[in-house]
Amino acid sequence: MTLCQLFLQPDAAYSCISELGELGIVQFRDLNPNVNSFQRKYVNEVRRCEEMERKLRFLETEIKKDELPIYDPEDNPDAPKPREMIDLEATFEKLDHELKEINTNADALLRNFNELTELKHNLTMTQGFFDDAISHPVGVMEDVGGEREMELGGQTTTTAAGMKLGFITGVVPRERMVAFERMLWRVCRGNVFLRQAEIPELIEDPVSGEKLHKTVFVVFFQGEQLKNRVQKICEGFRANIYPCPENPHERRELAMGVMTRLEDLTVVLSQTQDHRQRVLAATSRNLRTWQIKVKKIKAIYHTMNMFNNDVARKCLIAECWAPVSELDRIQLALRKGSEASGGGTVSSVLNRMVTREQPPTHHKLNKFTQGFQNLVDAYGVATYREINPMPFVLITFPFLFAVMFGDAGHGILVTIFALWMVLKERSLKDKWRNQEVWTIFFGGRYIILLMGIFSIYTGIIYNDVFSKSLNIFGSSWRVRFGDDTLAKHDSVMLEPTPYNYTRSGDYRQMFSGTPYPIGLDPVWQLADNKITYTNSVKMKFAIIIGITQMGFGLFLSLWNHLHFNHRHAIYLEFLPQIIFLACIFFYLIILIFYKWTSFDGSKATDAPSLLIHLINMILFSYKTDPPSAAVFYTGQKQFQTFLILLAVLCVPWMLLGKPIYRIVMNKRRANRGVVLDADVRDTDTEDMLDDEHSHQQHHQHEVEMSEVWVEQGIHTIEYFLGCISHTASYLRLWALSLAHAQLSEVLWHMILHLGLSMNGYGGAIASFFVFMPWSSLTVFILLLMEGLSAFLHALRLHWVEFQSKFYKGEGYPFVPFSFRLLLDEAPVEA
Repeated sequence: MTLCQLFLQPDAAYSCISELGELGIVQFRDLNPNVNSFQRKYVNEVRRCEEMERKLRFLETEIKKDELPIYDPEDNPDAPKPREMIDLEATFEKLDHELKEINTNADALLRNFNELTELKHNLTMTQGFFDDAISHPVGVMEDVGGEREMELGGQTTTTAAGMKLGFITGVVPRERMVAFERMLWRVCRGNVFLRQAEIPELIEDPVSGEKLHKTVFVVFFQGEQLKNRVQKICEGFRANIYPCPENPHERRELAMGVMTRLEDLTVVLSQTQDHRQRVLAATSRNLRTWQIKVKKIKAIYHTMNMFNNDVARKCLIAECWAPVSELDRIQLALRKGSEASGGGTVSSVLNRMVTREQPPTHHKLNKFTQGFQNLVDAYGVATYREINPMPFVLITFPFLFAVMFGDAGHGILVTIFALWMVLKERSLKDKWRNQEVWTIFFGGRYIILLMGIFSIYTGIIYNDVFSKSLNIFGSSWRVRFGDDTLAKHDSVMLEPTPYNYTRSGDYRQMFSGTPYPIGLDPVWQLADNKITYTNSVKMKFAIIIGITQMGFGLFLSLWNHLHFNHRHAIYLEFLPQIIFLACIFFYLIILIFYKWTSFDGSKATDAPSLLIHLINMILFSYKTDPPSAAVFYTGQKQFQTFLILLAVLCVPWMLLGKPIYRIVMNKRRANRGVVLDADVRDTDTEDMLDDEHSHQQHHQHEVEMSEVWVEQGIHTIEYFLGCISHTASYLRLWALSLAHAQLSEVLWHMILHLGLSMNGYGGAIASFFVFMPWSSLTVFILLLMEGLSAFLHALRLHWVEFQSKFYKGEGYPFVPFSFRLLLDEAPVEA
């Protein structure tokens, strides 16, 4: 990476930044960090872009409301020229104004249409009330105009029949009708008469626009006082009151007029909707293109706000980080941008700078490696030119996951799910993008794919498929017992020796002497001591894998020391670290393999215990009384004593070496007035600046030696104690593998086995019913919960146990100005 300075002509700056945005390999620095965002030069252009984005969001909302398809552009449109921004604003303003006017008119027409619809039903059903009164005069007169007792002012009076009554008609939602009737009765003290009828179809409310079940009502009353009360109650219940003539002839004429107006409004509404559809359909074809163009314009002006305006030179000055290998492409993009702007007399200038500032860390990634790099960056972004663990994590992470998740059946399910996401990634990319859990799964689809494939491999090694074993190649055990032996004993002992003689002298061959071709022999599925055996094997493999990975991490730290020219760190840090690890832990691995290869079935009972052996090695205790404490080889005591003393010597070597080296170097350079401190990096080249040049260019501040002693003491204690704790931490590989296998076996025996153990049609039906709970628990407990647990434990082993040996992660990422990244991070929802 190198720091560059750009001198851009104001007229050509927009086009040059546009070309660099399409290139996507330049990270600009903000040269105005203390200037408020509202006081920068191009703030008005940014506001205009935000206003255009608001109008485009409004258009998109209207298009989605009508459920019209939005078409994606076939190619990536270029950023429009500055003068085209005015045309875009005019187009968006016209569409925005036209669509708002259409919506306003349509809302007014629809409200009028809904009111007329309610009036039509109101007139129809009110006419039905009066027709009933004509056809049944006696009953109606008894109800309406009959002689009634009315309570007025505490006195009871009699109202003569035939007195004229007033009435009010309207429409009220059906769910409010009961409360409306009760309120009328209480407020009017029973001095009103109510008739009601439900409208058979849903009616759209003119105010809210919701489709509701409504009821037509007619309230008969006498006097102005009751009329006012009824009107206030109707207002309180938001009932729509409509006029209704008393004359039947006038009611029929009004109903005919309403029908005519409804027909006319239906035609007008249809034409309005057709016009709206045409406008939105034409907009939907260009909406995505417009959104991309506006985003690019806004990004360009936002970037230009980070530049300095040199009034004297009449140019814009920018600073940016860029890969050295891409400088030719950047020059070409600047030249192309200057030509596109009209070709001024002065072209844009790119000047490389030398700085002591740490450059950003840039990794060339693809969609396969991006997920693994995200796992590493979650711990910390690599320091500039520090070795990147991602290529190694790409293999070791899914492998460690699979060691804890080892089941071929579960691995197949995980692989199928990941393959579906990988093969359908184009269609699934923007689907459910707002769902956070789905986004996490989809972003790590390649990680999940490798985890599934590795789980299939470790499942084959464990010979574990949904907690059952497969006998593909035939077991290496060939044992035949008589019926008498099987009848007397619940279990029989299988000797691991190739030949065995029974008490009667009969020759029996139990073990063929040839191991199972791959993985665990299926006979262990029937063994009572299966867990004891698999625990021993998995525990040793966990120790071997852990120590090997930690040793590999130390050798990667050697790579860092060589690259950064830290020669003293090789002798004062790497050597004591690797020697300490080799004297105790590499030696333990050698003993494990030695025990496996030197003790067969005939000598298994005399094999020493590795755990007791390691404890005795640390305590210098060599007892021969129990067989488990016996030595492995001649001269073991003297050799192990030497290893322990060498490991103890590494502690003061690492604790004192670096501080003493700093003291000596500081005294050696005291005459020159420079104290040894950090290295100076020339970001223009791949090499470090030599000390003399760096001392001439920069002034170094003196480092307090007390800080060096404290830091080195903490680092020493952390490493030597960490070697022990980290080795024990890798035993989680064995523990989680055991837990996963046992949970799988419990689900098999307690659920699925219940159906499979039955015979006949009953067994088939029972298997059908128990399969659903078994498969559900397998997915939710073993795949999701156990999978997440194994994932987190594998992540911890890489962050703490592996990367702590060589990886500092004190850098910051290279975030280029790229239109592609801009559109990917803020996609337009389809």
